[in-house]
Amino acid sequence: MGRVSKTLFGQLTALPADPILSLSTAFAAETNPNKIDLGVGIYRDEAGRTPVMAAVLEAEERLLHSEGSKAYMVPAGDEAFNSGIRDLLLGKDHAVLSQARVNSIQTLGGCGALRIGAELIKRGNSASRVWVSDPTWANHLPLLGSAGLAIEKYPYYDYEGRRIDFDAMLSALQQVEAGDVVLLHGCCHNPSGADLNLEQWQKLTELALEKRFTPFIDVAYQGLAIGLEEDAAGWRLMSSKVPEMLIAISCSKNFGLYRERTGVLCVQAESKRQAQAIKSQVLSIARQSYSMPPSHGALIAGMILGDESLYAQWTSELSEMRRRIVAMREVLVERLGDGCSDRNFDFIRSEFGMFSFLGIGSEQVVRLREEFGIYMVDSTRINVAGLNRSNIEYFTESLSALLCQSRYCRLDNSGFI
Repeated sequence: MGRVSKTLFGQLTALPADPILSLSTAFAAETNPNKIDLGVGIYRDEAGRTPVMAAVLEAEERLLHSEGSKAYMVPAGDEAFNSGIRDLLLGKDHAVLSQARVNSIQTLGGCGALRIGAELIKRGNSASRVWVSDPTWANHLPLLGSAGLAIEKYPYYDYEGRRIDFDAMLSALQQVEAGDVVLLHGCCHNPSGADLNLEQWQKLTELALEKRFTPFIDVAYQGLAIGLEEDAAGWRLMSSKVPEMLIAISCSKNFGLYRERTGVLCVQAESKRQAQAIKSQVLSIARQSYSMPPSHGALIAGMILGDESLYAQWTSELSEMRRRIVAMREVLVERLGDGCSDRNFDFIRSEFGMFSFLGIGSEQVVRLREEFGIYMVDSTRINVAGLNRSNIEYFTESLSALLCQSRYCRLDNSGFI
């Protein structure tokens, strides 16, 4: 049998570029002075910047003068950070914490938490299927699927009704078998912005107990929907009822630690003894993947969570970020209503976090990019935080111009008008 190539990598071919990352590259080359980037999923302030939070700068200043070594972190990461995140996530008085049924490990961002969680699921039951919402964050599929797990989808968003299709979701999840895993977005659903309410969390909890599936909660935006405590109500309720649960946490958005790749995987077990066994498995997976975690982001976040003044400063900044996003949603709906009154965008008001679907046609997405320098992903998911008082008029006037030219357009293949 002959060799395919004379070199090890000679047979490899180029893969398609990531659609969101390639959109950012195209935006950078855009020459329109009024250009707007609504594609990349990062928070931007009123000036269009992604600044370092003041609480983070203060923590970094303290760390600069107090850090005495650059020796390796322990494999589980900084314990002050881990403990602070567990309390933030579940509440200090949650029963599963007092029962020592939850362990956590610092990971390379929320992506690392998802991947370590996937590897743990595979060790527990290689036949487990992971059920993800349709739609979901695009990177969920490769992060979980490349670990060797089978992926199934359940309906989540009603594109025509602009809301969660909870009946269809429950119906599909009736097919879930014992040992399967159901991935749920904790809050600020990406890409739709449509969040489960507490009654729906209760029904999903009952279904988890009935079907004996394990919930896997992706928490990337705690504090950016309604508030730190309010956003956690659903998964805290579920945690108090189910025997097992995985939670992947990202500190990118709510701490602004994007480039520090700071995350946590929390695993809730049925008993304290089982929790200890699971932690040994998680540490083994991490050791085989990257050995030791980085320190900088975790030490910063841990310091903020453990210091009263820094915590107050951080929560104040986080609240301001949330209020700005809510304000942009209000202005966006009002101006689109004024510009093209036969279209109803009120659903954007009732959604949470940075993302919403606009629900326009694919041709209009292309025209916004080519004619107006307005960039968004093909699904019409927009980052509302990319809008501000300086650019929202240009955006709404541009979109309204296209919509008013297409008053009688029909549903396209994606289900969008």
